[in-house]
Amino acid sequence: MTVDTKDVVATIAYMIGVRMNALQNSYPECTELISRLREDKDATVIRYLCKLRTALLLHFKKTDTAIRYDLKNLNTLEWYDQDNIRQLEKWGFTIIHANHRSEEYMQDFTKLINENIDKCSRLFYDWLNWDYIRDLFYIPKYNKKDVMVNEFNKYMANLEHYPFQMFIHWKPQEVGSIVYSDRKFLKIIYSQHKDYFYDETKYKDADEETRNNIYDFIDSSVKTAVAVDCENSNPFKLYSVLKGLNQDELAKIDKITLYDDVNTTEAWDWLSKFIRIPVEHIEIERVTDRKSLVDVRMTASVVTDFYRNGITSFIIVSSDSDFWGLIKSLPDAHFIVMYEYEKCGSDIRNALDEHSIYNCAIDDFCSANTEELKRTVLLTALEKHIPTLLGENPLELTHKIYEETKVTASKKEMENFCSRYVKTLRLKIVDDKFVIEIAKG
Repeated sequence: MTVDTKDVVATIAYMIGVRMNALQNSYPECTELISRLREDKDATVIRYLCKLRTALLLHFKKTDTAIRYDLKNLNTLEWYDQDNIRQLEKWGFTIIHANHRSEEYMQDFTKLINENIDKCSRLFYDWLNWDYIRDLFYIPKYNKKDVMVNEFNKYMANLEHYPFQMFIHWKPQEVGSIVYSDRKFLKIIYSQHKDYFYDETKYKDADEETRNNIYDFIDSSVKTAVAVDCENSNPFKLYSVLKGLNQDELAKIDKITLYDDVNTTEAWDWLSKFIRIPVEHIEIERVTDRKSLVDVRMTASVVTDFYRNGITSFIIVSSDSDFWGLIKSLPDAHFIVMYEYEKCGSDIRNALDEHSIYNCAIDDFCSANTEELKRTVLLTALEKHIPTLLGENPLELTHKIYEETKVTASKKEMENFCSRYVKTLRLKIVDDKFVIEIAKG
């Protein structure tokens, strides 16, 4: 079973200024994320400015009247968060002006948001179209006649269609809360740009029952090891599992052993650098080109670990039915099997269920947080192509790199990678020698 993720919408909700108690109640699974956002200056600058802009929209005439007739200013009006104003000014933003009217303050806040929103692009995944996120905050031509007046009228006429009634720059729709879940948010903002978000693995994650079954298995074991058939597993999907589970629970695992054929992706070489569990990577040479010995070596090693090294429980990561024989040969050992839907037939899954061996799909874990590993693998592959760059077409080279690394991605993701890293390759002189440098961000 899977559930929808909320990391993207929790970030959006924080930045647009949703009340802290509403954030905590609406996104309890994002407590750590919200804490990190509170410590992030760029995110918090946008949050405070958005709160000021929304408060000004809601109290536009009231503010203008207080300034004009009561000689008040924003720092003396109760509907503006005074702590936010003071903090913004400490950070060097001029918020309070003498002889400013509501219209001028609206221009100021919008200008500051427009100037600072791009600093927050790093808070979102590479696979997300940043232009679509940016458009929720950035108002083009805001200083032209009637632009902000039209935004004000649209907002006041459709207040119930704005998330938590906080202002965003969008076309209001009767869709409920746009920040309810990542699935809903991505569907809506992409459709507003006449686009479609197709990759459901980015917003679906394994449910609590699946996670708790894995934790209970580890907790009830004397010693646990993970055995991975690299020929029949995807390194990025496995990383999504390891990244998405509770790290304190995973720390109880004795080791992860990767049983790898020499012909599989180099991404396996990087996995150990991104996780804290000890990793043993065994590359197994072929006797003949036709026959891999991975399954034989893996079976022998698991048996040895059980009888000689005191490991009582194994998490087998493989979609190959050959390991049913291994499981049957160790009746006193305990097993969990993790597979991929498209590679594992129903017969083996039924057999595991009939023998009360817990099994789950690594596809069910959210793939959104695998970008760091993918980016590292792709950039490493790009570096290998540097000596032969002359005459290469950037997009064709990008497709070649994705194919070599077995990283699955949409056409748009590959185009984004090409624009960000391949087309920005530049020549530099280091120690009096020419080198080609890859932009790292």
